[in-house]
Amino acid sequence: MNRYEINESIILIDALEKMGYSHKKAKSLLTNKQVLVNSKAITKYNYELKSKDIVEIKNFNSEAISNNIKIVYEDKDIIVVDKPHNLLTIATEKEKDKTLYHLVGNYVKSKNKNAKIFVVHRLDKETSGLVLFAKNEKIKKIYQDNWNDIVKYRGYAAVVEGTLEKKTDTIKLTLKEESNLKVYVSKDGKEAITKYEVIKRFNDKTIVAFYPVTGRTHQLRVHASHKDGLNSPIKGDELYGTNSDRMYLHAEMIAFKHPHTNEDITITSPSPFESD
Repeated sequence: MNRYEINESIILIDALEKMGYSHKKAKSLLTNKQVLVNSKAITKYNYELKSKDIVEIKNFNSEAISNNIKIVYEDKDIIVVDKPHNLLTIATEKEKDKTLYHLVGNYVKSKNKNAKIFVVHRLDKETSGLVLFAKNEKIKKIYQDNWNDIVKYRGYAAVVEGTLEKKTDTIKLTLKEESNLKVYVSKDGKEAITKYEVIKRFNDKTIVAFYPVTGRTHQLRVHASHKDGLNSPIKGDELYGTNSDRMYLHAEMIAFKHPHTNEDITITSPSPFESD
């Protein structure tokens, strides 16, 4: 834990930047309750520090499971990892071992040969970002049975083709998954709701923050590409309209109530697209 003594009146985020943290990193530290002032966790960016205040930075376990996979939170009940793009969350008929589940499972077994992990939710192979696993079946069931009550907020960063006009809006479409694993808008589908906000516009693309209210398969991808949604597919989404070196969709935030301790936890993984 890094420790600093303040020698002037200054707001907290400015103090963190003076300590050498980037603005993005400072925001992440505050959001994740990693900043302690006089031993108390502070999340307010504009918290006013006084001379002689002690600021401590608490580090989450950032141990690498393997190349490009980081643990961003871990306790006895759950583990949250940062998945790279182009990696399956769970096995398919064609690929059994090269999965996030397999890698995280090996990691927990390296500490305890009897340890297990359980899938709570998934990201598409092409999507990067935060994935939560349970460490026992009881916690898995609590999450799966109460997902909408436990998970308060999810945020995704994306780059979509074209320049969006609306700053913010809500997309509502009914989606149906066909046998070819592609998702379509259909009258007899299930309602899917996504809120979005434009972060930055360019001449030929837009950085967008997505906030899914529901959690349907390929929801964000279809909401971006469909003519009754954004009509602007996510960059690199080959299934729904564009080609690139990768699909530009990243799960950057998840906020939830811990099912065992009832603590409110917010985990972030900074968007890799802010400078695109």
